[in-house]
Amino acid sequence: MSHLVNIGDTRTLISHPASTTHRQLDDAQQLAAGVSPDMVRISVGLENLDDILWDIDQALDKASR
Repeated sequence: MSHLVNIGDTRTLISHPASTTHRQLDDAQQLAAGVSPDMVRISVGLENLDDILWDIDQALDKASR
């Protein structure tokens, strides 16, 4: 999984809208747009589903430590 802002790729991408695509907005504007500080966006690509799920599982495991 790549941490990128652009979308439209065939690979699975993950981004943090509050610090990338919506960073120009203040906190209230972000919330009004449906963007919370802890939100991540996953755009699922064309990789093997098991690979995508493994990547997500590994990331969540690391984040929970």
